[in-house]
Amino acid sequence: MAIAASVLAGGGIWHLRHGKSSGQEPSSRTVVASLGRVEEAVEATGEVSPLNRVEIKPPIAGRIEKLLIEEGSAVEAGRILAWMSSSDRAAILDAARAKGPEELKRWEDSYKPTPIVAPLSGVVILRNVVIGQTVDAGAVLFAMADKLIVLAHVDEADIGRVKVGMRASINLDAFPDHPIDGRVSSILHEGKNVSNVITYGVKVEPRSVPAFFRSQMTANVRLIVRAKDQAILVPTAAVSEDRSGERRVFVPGPDGEPKPMPVKTGLESGDSVEIVEGLKEGDSVLIVRRRYVPQRGASSPLIGGGPQRGSQQGGGEGRNGGRQGRRS
Repeated sequence: MAIAASVLAGGGIWHLRHGKSSGQEPSSRTVVASLGRVEEAVEATGEVSPLNRVEIKPPIAGRIEKLLIEEGSAVEAGRILAWMSSSDRAAILDAARAKGPEELKRWEDSYKPTPIVAPLSGVVILRNVVIGQTVDAGAVLFAMADKLIVLAHVDEADIGRVKVGMRASINLDAFPDHPIDGRVSSILHEGKNVSNVITYGVKVEPRSVPAFFRSQMTANVRLIVRAKDQAILVPTAAVSEDRSGERRVFVPGPDGEPKPMPVKTGLESGDSVEIVEGLKEGDSVLIVRRRYVPQRGASSPLIGGGPQRGSQQGGGEGRNGGRQGRRS
């Protein structure tokens, strides 16, 4: 009794048929060419990164008096994020506080604090201070991003296939079941050398930034070079090359033995190949398991028992002696 199963691979459904088990692993299995979607893509890793990151520093040295926002808050340009006192105001208020609440209120009304203002509209991705903290003019109080994107690192061997505007699929390690659709917005001109591998930054903007995006999250990106729906697909393992370099598949022959069939291929993904010519939907194709053929003869004098007895004797006498020994 035959057994049929369906396996989803690369957008196509492979129908696997095995004959009755004979107690041994079959030398081939049959798949059926199916219609599906195939994508040729450049794969890269990257991280969530701000499109534009702005660090907010205080205009003066002093002390933080009030914080009005938290990390993750969306703010408009010009909104006050915090209030701080200059070093002089902080000293005066501390002295007035020791004299009583009336004296403190008089100085608070007459000596106003300094506001920290958002320079652009976006999201606060870092709050680096707490109330009461003393800061100098070089301290980073907040960091803001106008939009979160993914910065992918593409190998120089593949960067020529990447174009601005091409579609991309983003998967975060933290949320593997939530793929995000995006587009390539720009390709950086300067590469980076990491362990003698040159990569170029590619900025990918999501169509819609999900709420779970966080800066520095690890992302896996597929940059779609070409795609085709309703393509005739077979598994990659079913396609091979003959000695002339022509591509072929094996189909069941009249006697059940594999018969080579030349084909022309199109797009390829990691697990499926488009067949442009040579097969049609529903055709059966064999995936042949090649058996291991042991090497004949020893490739080294250390393999197969070491040097011959005659070779241990010097000069031509040893070789002649070896031949005379074989004659007898």
